[in-house]
Amino acid sequence: MLAEKRAIVSGASRGIGRAIALQLARAGADVMVHGTRAELLQELAAEIAALGVRSAWIAGDVAQEQTARDAVAQATEEFGGVDILVCNAGINTRSSTLDMALDDWQRVMDVNLNGTLHFCRAVLPGMIAQGGGKIVNVSSTTAKTPHKNAAPAYGASKAAVNYLTQHLAREMAPHGIFVNAVCPGPVESDMTAQWDDDYRQRVLAGVPIGRLGTPEQIAETVVFLAGPGSDFITGETVNANGGTYMN
Repeated sequence: MLAEKRAIVSGASRGIGRAIALQLARAGADVMVHGTRAELLQELAAEIAALGVRSAWIAGDVAQEQTARDAVAQATEEFGGVDILVCNAGINTRSSTLDMALDDWQRVMDVNLNGTLHFCRAVLPGMIAQGGGKIVNVSSTTAKTPHKNAAPAYGASKAAVNYLTQHLAREMAPHGIFVNAVCPGPVESDMTAQWDDDYRQRVLAGVPIGRLGTPEQIAETVVFLAGPGSDFITGETVNANGGTYMN
């Protein structure tokens, strides 16, 4: 489905980002992976290459604009351009509004919102020049409804990502660039593996389908939005959350 397409995935070291990178590669795309842990990125890039496509990796802090510029420049040099950008890098904190340190608020905004903006701004000139592209931002159900386990900064940052997604979709539509977001709900991860049984049952009680999602299921939604099947979809924030939030 994505043969000869060239992709960048930020925040790909593990979890949802890693699953996205592998699913894009399985669909035929060349994939550059970004993250903060070089050893994990090297392993992932080798796994992608073993699928028969080109791979590359770059480490850096998405809060720094130069990281995005370097990633796009490297992908353009190695692949010849970028057709697909997936902005997945993100962090969370857990504290109440009154307990939250302002430095924590700023760091979450810098990574989740500004990091997304940096990568979008870095990739858009090339997409405009080539006449099109697909951008998929990984947001959260928390962007649409409050959750007691997420700090205010996390939900606010992801709500801002949703607006940025819709704004870019409208602005970039004349250039053939489609911009959408995926809003995952509770997903099996390193973090959820640490939950005790009581807390897991309380989370599951809020999921209509009765189970957590998997990183691979989120990745499948991203691949759809990155592929030709979504060529009449832009500006959407797609819920992939087992029914925990419906609109």
